[in-house]
Amino acid sequence: MSAEVRENKLTVKEFFNKLLAGTAQGTIVALIPNAVLGAILKYFNHIEIIQKIIDAALIFQVGTALIIGGLIAKQFDLTPPKIMIVGGAAFAGSGVIKFNPEIKAFVAAGTGDIINIMLTAAVAVLMMLWLGNKFGSTEIIALPIVVGVGAGLIGMLTYPYVTQITALIGKLINTFTDFQPVIASILIACSFAALIISPITTVAIGMAIQLNGVSAGAAAMGIAATTIVLVINSWKVNESGVTLAVALGGMKMMMPNLFKYPVILIPCLVTAAVSAIPVAMFNISGTPNSAGFGLVGLVGPLASLDAGLNFFLLVICWFVVPIAMGLVSKMLFEKTLKLYDSSVVFKYQG
Repeated sequence: MSAEVRENKLTVKEFFNKLLAGTAQGTIVALIPNAVLGAILKYFNHIEIIQKIIDAALIFQVGTALIIGGLIAKQFDLTPPKIMIVGGAAFAGSGVIKFNPEIKAFVAAGTGDIINIMLTAAVAVLMMLWLGNKFGSTEIIALPIVVGVGAGLIGMLTYPYVTQITALIGKLINTFTDFQPVIASILIACSFAALIISPITTVAIGMAIQLNGVSAGAAAMGIAATTIVLVINSWKVNESGVTLAVALGGMKMMMPNLFKYPVILIPCLVTAAVSAIPVAMFNISGTPNSAGFGLVGLVGPLASLDAGLNFFLLVICWFVVPIAMGLVSKMLFEKTLKLYDSSVVFKYQG
């Protein structure tokens, strides 16, 4: 019996878990190179070869959907050609490439919509499992057309509607800016703290609603808080490579954990809420570009430094407070209240 036939017996839960695991792996593989190299090398981009390295990392990141789709397909033990067909479909439906009528050419930018990437890849995998070996010796010709183009087309059709999810969340978060500064900072920080380990792209939200000033600072602080909580709880639970990847920007690796153990949000939200208070107190600011990054590449801290925050307060607010609160939340929720066992809920599921 083929692997594909056996996978037809998957439950909905098993299918969804494989979908999340592939997405988590793909996200880290696709995004880490630019997150690391871009942060380190941007200070030397006046050197031609350094700029080319930065460009290569950006181009590699454009293939996020292809990588995620391929790794989702790998979760279902598909053959190499079928893995690439699923990846190609996800790439086509991701929205990362759009036609620009002004220059009459296709333009690539960003990573695409992760939710739509997952949806398109899921459709492609389901088509693969349903078709099985029905095309026989002609599948090398038929599958790219039927599944690759077919599922890709479905993704292109759903893209405008799926991206409205991000837009609606953005509009909701934008309403928080009307509250009193401390309350607004806490609500925005907690929102981004949760979103960074979900399929929603925080960078897209920050740019879409043009978060600026203290609002952008609070968003970045929320992401920083989640990063620190994940690192603290992953330190002795996962392999060092996993913890390092999270620290460097791979928070979405923990998506399967979030869906399986939503309790991991508690220490993240509490740490984000407390860390957001100094944001309002000391007017820690950012830009739409920095709002969705947090500590990745030190984008959030450097943006606040550029906005006038002194170095001493930068260290206290961006590192001392979130780390201290992350440790306190671990002691409180795991050791004292025994809400969870970090060796279980923070164990990498990818």
